Amino acid sequence: MSVLPDLHLHYVQACQNLSQPENPFIARVLQEADTNDEISTKGITLKLAGNNHLVPVPRVTDDDLGVLVSVLGQAEFVTGLDLAYSELTDAGAQTMATFLQENSTLRYLNLMFNDIGTNGAELIAGALHRNGSLLHLRMTGNKIENEGGMFFASMLNINTTLEKLDLGDCDLGLQCLVAIAIALTQNKSLKAINLNRPLLSTQQEEATVHIARMLTTNSSLVELHLGKHGMKNFGVERLCEALHKNSSLRYLDLSCNNITADGVKFLEILLRSNKTLEILDLGANRIEDVGAIYLSEALATQNRTLRVLSVVSNSITGKGLVALSVAMQSNMKLTHIYIWGNEFDRNTCAAFSTLIKMGRLDLDCTDVAPYEVDGEIYLAELSHGPGRHRYWAPRSDAVAPSAANASLEIVPVSEY
Repeated sequence: MSVLPDLHLHYVQACQNLSQPENPFIARVLQEADTNDEISTKGITLKLAGNNHLVPVPRVTDDDLGVLVSVLGQAEFVTGLDLAYSELTDAGAQTMATFLQENSTLRYLNLMFNDIGTNGAELIAGALHRNGSLLHLRMTGNKIENEGGMFFASMLNINTTLEKLDLGDCDLGLQCLVAIAIALTQNKSLKAINLNRPLLSTQQEEATVHIARMLTTNSSLVELHLGKHGMKNFGVERLCEALHKNSSLRYLDLSCNNITADGVKFLEILLRSNKTLEILDLGANRIEDVGAIYLSEALATQNRTLRVLSVVSNSITGKGLVALSVAMQSNMKLTHIYIWGNEFDRNTCAAFSTLIKMGRLDLDCTDVAPYEVDGEIYLAELSHGPGRHRYWAPRSDAVAPSAANASLEIVPVSEY
């Protein structure tokens, strides 16, 4: 580690030298960093996100970033930079790309929900051809589109360091999804990727077919997000066929698709033999009671690997929900279950209330809590679930990580 500089003092001097007005938000964060006792032993993440503040803050601009990186050039103890919900454009992306090429200590970079486009994506992806330190990159919500996604697909053919890449809500197209899948047949370093909500004009599920083929040969990926892909039962069948041959994937997110009970039947067969999958997110599909019963049968009898199951908003009634509660009584490995948004009846409320009261289901591990009115038991919603903090991070530690985002335990690349 280098000698610790005074970040705030250097920032003030850099603003004067570059004739740039100080951003009071950046100044305050740097002052707080200067007083951090762990700065020299563990490294720190500078949290400059523009959201999650009770009092609005002046968000980081392209000009602000130019001053900031000039300060961080010698600050080897800064290992993370959170610039989510800022006002960065392609010009800021160029500044960041230059910084990434010169910096050898940054491990985590969050650029989610800025205004970076295709040109900015090309610059950042190009910088990662040479950067050998960054482990986790979040580009979520930047409209880099299909062309920008192609630059990241090319980067995955070259970079051997990056472990977690978030390209959700980036308006990716079919071409770049296929290119990313092909790149991951050779890439051995990436452990997690988020490809949620691409813009697909076809109903043929070509992207799912290529991703399934990739899973038959990829042995490094442990976390895969395929939410909002318009996936139907055909796509689920292709994925399950591939996962029979895959022994690495531990977190599969299929939320917000068009999966029905027929698709869950393929998942049931997979769960009976799979010894790897630990988290399965089926939230906001249409599996109904039949699908819930398929899952409960596999979990009650043969599967002893799955730890987390989300069936939020799946048109499941008491019959299917009670079947899942019964499966939990015999399967001690399943510790987290999320069921809100389904049709609760008296039997559902009683079954999950019993699981919670007997200690089988911890309140931190589900999204419902029982309460009683006039002798009747009801279930209230808890703001828990896998991926709860995918788009924001709380400023307090009031919520246990296991309740907030199950993936944290699988890919602990950064504090997020």
